Amino acid sequence: MTFHAEAPDEALAAHFGDPYAEQKALENGSAVVARSNRGVVRVAGPDRLTWLHSLLTQHLAGLRPGEAAEALLLSPNGHIEHHLSLVDDGEAVWAHVEPGTAPALAAFLERMKFLLRVEIADVSGEYEVVTGAGLAGERALPDVAGMTSLIVPRGTAFADRSPAGIWAYEALRIAAHRARFGLDTDHRTIPHEIGLIDTAVHLNKGCYRGQETVARVHNLGRPPRRLVFLHLDGSADRLPAHGADLELDGRRVGFVGSAARHHELGPIALALVKRNVPVEAPLTADGVAASQEVIVSPDTGANVTIDPALRGRRL
Repeated sequence: MTFHAEAPDEALAAHFGDPYAEQKALENGSAVVARSNRGVVRVAGPDRLTWLHSLLTQHLAGLRPGEAAEALLLSPNGHIEHHLSLVDDGEAVWAHVEPGTAPALAAFLERMKFLLRVEIADVSGEYEVVTGAGLAGERALPDVAGMTSLIVPRGTAFADRSPAGIWAYEALRIAAHRARFGLDTDHRTIPHEIGLIDTAVHLNKGCYRGQETVARVHNLGRPPRRLVFLHLDGSADRLPAHGADLELDGRRVGFVGSAARHHELGPIALALVKRNVPVEAPLTADGVAASQEVIVSPDTGANVTIDPALRGRRL
């Protein structure tokens, strides 16, 4: 029996009967999850890398065939508008993005190409994203928990692996402290808040849209919020709702993003919390008691690197 997930993954199977077994199968390489609702955008043409380099947060001018990267498209004020996982195959850059966002991304890129030799196409109807441990092939991109995602033609079979639902992938993603755009973010989120500076932003490249905000926070200031990992009270019979209030002593200090039940860690979640909330403070997530684990340091920004002894600390 197939159980369907919630938005934005309502088009996918949540699980196929045993979410915990599916998590383990994803980790050990005996299963794959079809993330077929992901958008896929293809950018071809000889100017594609230098052009994308000028628009996105990542250094892409010298990207080699087969090399994968992450990049963000920011608003002029530095807020995240798209999070791209991309790879170049020698002829085109292939990027996968959140469900339903490929048309807007492709339309924006089309408006920005001017006279450059680039061709943009939303190919979500022909290609999909499949994720699992030990996958290899053309258009391969690293993913969470040691897994690999492949951008493949729709309907590509993986006969030697069992199917896993999106709940299994999401539990592993949350356990890996990996924020998901649109679930763990809102319209005000900037890269420093969710720990994407190290992975999706190149701090020593030329100008791009939203760069002033990134540079200002990195050199002079602190972001207003920080991403935290939550260990939730296992006695509760429910998970916090997406977008629910995160509270300290009855006062709202943030919101809950993704939540899941992990096969080893139990109920877990990601949340955005005000930067000045003490890292040791116990919180309440939609009425469920929660303890924090540091992902983004309160001192992030102003050229501060998180103390390795603090990262991942459960308090």
